Amino acid sequence: MTALAAGVEGSNPTLNIIIFAIFVAITLVIVFRASRNTRTASDYYAAGRSFTGPQNGIAISGDYLSAASFLGIAGAIAVNGYDGFLYSIGFLVAWLVALLLVAELLRNTGKFTLGDVVAFRMRQRPIRAAAAVSTLAVSFFYLLAQMAGAGGLVNLLLGITGEWGQNLVIAVVGVLMIVYVLIGGMKGTTWVQIIKAVLLILGALAMTLWVLGKFGFNFSHLLQGAVDKGGKTGAALLDPGKQYGKTGTSKLDFLSLGIALVLGTAGLPHVLMRFYTVPTAKDARKSVVWAIVLIGIFYLFTLVLGYGAGALVGPEKISKAPGTTNSAAPLLALELGGPVLLGFISAVAFATILAVVAGLTITASASFAHDVYANVIKKGRVDSKHAEVRVARITALVIGALAIVGGILAKNQNVAFLVALAFAVAASANLPTLLYSLFWKRFNTAGALWSMYGGLVITIVLIVFSPAVSGGAKPMIKGVDFHWFPLENPGLVSIPASFLLGFLGTVLSRERNDKKYAEMEVRSLTGAHAEKASAH
Repeated sequence: MTALAAGVEGSNPTLNIIIFAIFVAITLVIVFRASRNTRTASDYYAAGRSFTGPQNGIAISGDYLSAASFLGIAGAIAVNGYDGFLYSIGFLVAWLVALLLVAELLRNTGKFTLGDVVAFRMRQRPIRAAAAVSTLAVSFFYLLAQMAGAGGLVNLLLGITGEWGQNLVIAVVGVLMIVYVLIGGMKGTTWVQIIKAVLLILGALAMTLWVLGKFGFNFSHLLQGAVDKGGKTGAALLDPGKQYGKTGTSKLDFLSLGIALVLGTAGLPHVLMRFYTVPTAKDARKSVVWAIVLIGIFYLFTLVLGYGAGALVGPEKISKAPGTTNSAAPLLALELGGPVLLGFISAVAFATILAVVAGLTITASASFAHDVYANVIKKGRVDSKHAEVRVARITALVIGALAIVGGILAKNQNVAFLVALAFAVAASANLPTLLYSLFWKRFNTAGALWSMYGGLVITIVLIVFSPAVSGGAKPMIKGVDFHWFPLENPGLVSIPASFLLGFLGTVLSRERNDKKYAEMEVRSLTGAHAEKASAH
């Protein structure tokens, strides 16, 4: 019997299912209770703005600490060492951009979605349509990552290795996600994220202490254990360049990845939407500070968990396991605490996926219902207060179905890498438009459309024709090679291009709206009329 087979057989599928079922049952009860107060669009999209700063900060960390953070980064560190930890640094530093430039201003000027802020002083219909398209694109890429994580994880949980078995589990995760969103809205989703964040951080803390305990609470001994277990390439785990840096192209790829990670968070629609669930801008700022602290602590845990998996499980076993690098954390749990700890950690990872996909789905459905249906199709005159929420729920069904199909197609990809692509789309299509809208008086509708659509198209084209999709070491489509763009992450080209397009679109258009900019500046800096806007 191989080590891999022993690893899979060491788990207890029945126990795993029971632990997961308990979590799902508890969260469904909470979602049903939360749904009692979900009547208006404000309740469904923004939880009635009823959460405090600390509560929202925990929920943001729950939303942000996705399968990429837990499964992808731990696996990347176990296999690639130092280079894998760079994902953690990029994901964390990105929050400074969100805190300093976006959170408070966004809460003061918006209502429910990114489109609210960008369209404030522009022509409403084309801008809201563009914002909705961009939001749906980012959400879809992010959903792919979470569904891929679910597929890889269930291999270890239940020992399912057949294609159809994996596909069925991805479908089950998708259906559960849809139930959370349809019934609970933002309030139910937020409570699921808070519970999941607490469980994830406590679970990671327990495993971190356990791993350090095995090495006498000496981090240097842990690193040496990872080097020893890594064989001939073990020493490379401690140096930069194992994954990025072997060639000029891989160095550029790393730079491109870093830019996308650092700038992407402030453009992620599901993160931006969380700022609307608090009553004031002060609470929005406080929630980001809480999120930074919790996320920073968790990423320190991933450093120990990643090298711990490298030292106790070994990169070779991880690479051969179902789900490859995504299985590092569950395999480490099995090594440390046997089937019981594996069952708990896997259930937490499933909870992570469910909470994040629910947040993504409600954001995408809110963007379509609020920006496209209510403001583009109905021109702001919705028939009843329930019609917009009904459209949002129908949209959630459609997005859930697409996420299931996409997750099945992407189930063998590294989760952290897929999320990095979502960050590239967010940083290219959303962030330039958002920053120009908040800080550049001259910015106009043409500039916004150029930067959003241009950034989105450039990013997606470069991704499609990159080695990540075809012709690379681990392409999404095997057996063909149609790539011509050399980098796996397009951020290095697409983000500056989007800023440039926004500038050119603005200066080449004669449209000006200085009075509206003055009003937006007062609102964003003082919060004046923010509550009035929220009430509508």
